[in-house]
Amino acid sequence: MSEIFSGGCQCGAIRFQAKGALKSSSICHCRMCQKAFGGYYAPLVSVRDVDFEWTRGKRKIFRSSNVVSRGFCGDCGTPLTYEDPTGMSIAAGAFDDPAALPPIEQFGTEGKIGFVDHLHELPGHPTEEDLNDAPFLNDLISYQHPDFDTENWPKANGEKPNGAEQ
Repeated sequence: MSEIFSGGCQCGAIRFQAKGALKSSSICHCRMCQKAFGGYYAPLVSVRDVDFEWTRGKRKIFRSSNVVSRGFCGDCGTPLTYEDPTGMSIAAGAFDDPAALPPIEQFGTEGKIGFVDHLHELPGHPTEEDLNDAPFLNDLISYQHPDFDTENWPKANGEKPNGAEQ
């Protein structure tokens, strides 16, 4: 039986499923990927050689060079794909369980920002520690799609989503 990996954008308008062994998870440090992801690097998982399908919605495409296109959700802006002539990779964070897909290599290291290698040395704080300085977090209601497939999203009656449909 093949492994099944699902995921989608932050708002849930776009969902996908990959069936098979996802063997190539990487990080790209090139400047183009930094800008596309709005981060220090782009974590990507190749879906070449597996059964991949979009199960909800359609991504928008931005052609970032003469050979690369990038897919994203037109509703919430979530970066979703890196597409080149050899195939497609999906943003690792768009998977429902990104921890299941640890990176095994890095690309574009000429663009790597020096402090990235030291991020693990920074002090870490759980969200609860921030409640005194950011009391609005006490009343936070997430409109983010849950990390599993739902039959429809947002809820059919038009109310803003605040959790998974039961």
